[in-house]
This record gives sequence, C-alpha cells and structure tokens, in this order.
Amino acid sequence: MGDGPSVLVTGAAGYVGRLCVAALVKRLDELSVVVALDWSEVERSQRIEGVVYKQGDICDPSLGGLFDEHGIDTVVHLASIVRVPKGAPVDLAYRVDVLGTKNILEACQASGARKLIVTSSGAAYGYHRDNPEWLDESDPLRGNDEFEYSKNKRLVEAMLAEWREERPELRQVVFRPGTIVGTDVHSPVTDLFEKPVMLGIVGAESPFVFIWDQDLVACLVDAVFSDKVGVYNQAGDGAVTAREIATMLNKPYVALPASVAKATLWALKGLGVTENGPEGVAFLRYRPVLSNRRLKEEYGYTPQLTSREAFELYARARGLLI
Repeated sequence: MGDGPSVLVTGAAGYVGRLCVAALVKRLDELSVVVALDWSEVERSQRIEGVVYKQGDICDPSLGGLFDEHGIDTVVHLASIVRVPKGAPVDLAYRVDVLGTKNILEACQASGARKLIVTSSGAAYGYHRDNPEWLDESDPLRGNDEFEYSKNKRLVEAMLAEWREERPELRQVVFRPGTIVGTDVHSPVTDLFEKPVMLGIVGAESPFVFIWDQDLVACLVDAVFSDKVGVYNQAGDGAVTAREIATMLNKPYVALPASVAKATLWALKGLGVTENGPEGVAFLRYRPVLSNRRLKEEYGYTPQLTSREAFELYARARGLLI
C-alpha cells in the first residue's frame, strides 16, 4: 500500500462495486487503504488480497467509526437498490438510496473526508413527454414519483446539490449513467432484451443509451486520483432504438398503442404476472437520452465503446447475438 487516498467503496458486493474494487486493487501501491462495505458478506473465496472487507448497514449511525478507524478521505458511493428483493421491507430502496446517502454525507463531514464520488442515474431526469432529444447536465431533474428508483435518485441529487452549495469543502463527482451493460450484467432494463419480443409504443422511438461497465469503472477510478469535480452524464456515443435492438437480436418488434399497453399492464399486474403497472408505458415511451458532451469535453473522458458497441458486447456475452 502507498500513501495516497484512503478509499471507502459502498455497495462493494454489487455488480459495479465488485468491478470498482477490482480496478482499485490494480493501483493499491498508490492507495493507503481500500475498504469494501456492503450489507452482504463477501465470501472469503471471493475476497481480494489487500482489501479490507466490512459488512454493515449504510444507515447505521456508527458508520463514522469506520471512517475514523481507517482514516477514510475518499468515498466511492455505489450503494443503491435497483430491484427490491421479494419479501424485503417496502421502504428498503428509500432507506438505502436516500437515507444511506444522507448518512454517508454526515460521516464525511464528521470525519473531514475530502471527496465523495457518487453514481446517480440518468433516471433522475425522469420519463417525460417534454424531455429534450438529448439531455444535458443542466436540464432539470424530474424523477417520476411513480418510479421509485427514479424518484429516489432525484431526491439523492437534490441532497447532493444542497451539500455542494453549503459545504463545498467536500468535493463531489457525480456520474449519471445510462443503461449499464457488460458481459455479466442483469438488471430490470436488460431483462427487456431477453424476452421473446421487443415491446414498444406506437409513435415512440424509445432510444436507449448504454455505457460499458468498464467505461463507468474507469471514470470512478480516475475520480479517486484526480482533482476533478462536477456532474457528468455517462453514455457511449449515439443511441439505439428499441426497433433497432429487435433487428439486432432477430426478434419481433411489437409496437402497441399507449392505451392498449396501459390496459395490458394493468391486467397483468392484477394477475401478478408483472410488477409493472400502467405507469410502465412512460418508461418505454419517454426514455431519457443522455448527452455525453460534458463527459468528453469537460471531464476529459471519451467512452471506449459507443452505445451500440456496448450493447453488442453485452448481447454476445448473453448469447443473444451471434
């Protein structure tokens, strides 16, 4: 270990968390410590030598003790709930995303930590008819109340913005990824691509922007070592429509009128076939399409893969694309 930043990674047992910890380990000689925190215990066979693994609740008021114990000065905050496990408390996602972030901010302040790196989401912009064709970081965050993940990301970002204004000594880097894809990713969005048909809404192109997981992690690691601050969308160049994805995967593309889609989702949810109700139509119809201009021009990082290339890599790994 070196005498560089002392880093805490939250959500370290999650998909991006594991990749981030593995990437930081490659630069252990430049770091004072890497602490991997998650509410799930990492099996010993999966632990990486040189990393300090801790199991705990991100909302625990005693979290500050972990900062003091290891002299944490840099936090890579990845803890989030994308899909609530069956049987989990109804407020789990809110607790982890919103209250967990509040606890992290307070621990940073109490310990004198200098940098906070956060993964938010393009979902924070919300799914709205009047979204611009390409969303810029200056566009308002209007995460929909009917989509818990989107709402929680909006609330988290409002909190972060308040802290940037009132406590600028805690330097923040906030990334807003599009749909994250890689060779071993599973998410509610990628679930759409593994169904027999691609669904769409009549009159809506529904473009997707993708970010390769290795591009996301490269930015996280760079932020640990650099002096950069700010808020940046993360997406590969370009976008891919639902119809184009169906063609790539050699699957039928079925575009339903919005009224029919809403009625169908209402019925299916009532039967317990799906968790998504009529509100899911907005998710398919008004997808936030992220501009990566500031990531390239201001942050100084150009994604290695375009949106299409990142999707193709994922699809090949999952056996969806030959």
